[in-house]
Amino acid sequence: MAFEALAEAAERWCARTPFQLIAAEETERRMDFYAEPGVSFYVLCPEAACGDNFHVWSESEDCLPFLQLAQDYISSCGKKTLHEILEKVFKSFRPLLGLPDVDDDAFEEYNADVEEEEPEADHQQMGVSSLSVINQGQCDSWLGCQTEVLDL
Repeated sequence: MAFEALAEAAERWCARTPFQLIAAEETERRMDFYAEPGVSFYVLCPEAACGDNFHVWSESEDCLPFLQLAQDYISSCGKKTLHEILEKVFKSFRPLLGLPDVDDDAFEEYNADVEEEEPEADHQQMGVSSLSVINQGQCDSWLGCQTEVLDL
């Protein structure tokens, strides 16, 4: 895809996120993004014919650890679009931006109507009735561990 089209797609993405496209350098095929409170990253876009992947990075030591999810996503199998990558970056930076994690919200909504049942005392034999505990003080390997069995 031509760099100009990628930059336009990035602008559309920015219009619905807290990020701004602060620089788009066609010669380096680099786009820089920024959002308050000091969250910044850049994307290096591959040439259309070379078959490389996108690359995301941040020059901020505070931001860099949060990009791991997006970097893992890019390096996974299959070609990714710029929009897909920007969405992963946005998801990664949600805690830094003070936004709730979207997966947590969806999980809570999904489980909102589920009632938890208390286990009944007379059905204890169906569940776990004992627990093996590894005595860490006397364990050199998994095979040589001593265990204690605790009745629940």
